[in-house]
Amino acid sequence: MTTKTDPEIARVQAESARVYKNVPQLARLREEVLLGDVWKQPELAYRDRILVTCSILAAGGKLDELRHWMRRAVEHGISLDELRGFIVQVTFYAGWPAGLCAGKAALALFEAEGE
Repeated sequence: MTTKTDPEIARVQAESARVYKNVPQLARLREEVLLGDVWKQPELAYRDRILVTCSILAAGGKLDELRHWMRRAVEHGISLDELRGFIVQVTFYAGWPAGLCAGKAALALFEAEGE
């Protein structure tokens, strides 16, 4: 499956870059602490960290960020069927709106599946 660049994801990434440019302390914390330390801890595999991140974003209804992370999930070997299972799991533990948020975040990936 090839994935096309989602214009909405590109918009969100550009907006985030603008925030980091204007709030350099946030950019530094992201680079040094989040990406430089937290994501490199050995207790969880990278794939598992992505799924945990997606779960939290879905539970919080963070659609823009969740789209980005679901795309990263697929790029790092998480299958679309696994995302479908993830959505059902989130729905029952975080609530129906969270499940719908996760489903919406994955729509572009699911719809590109048959192309």
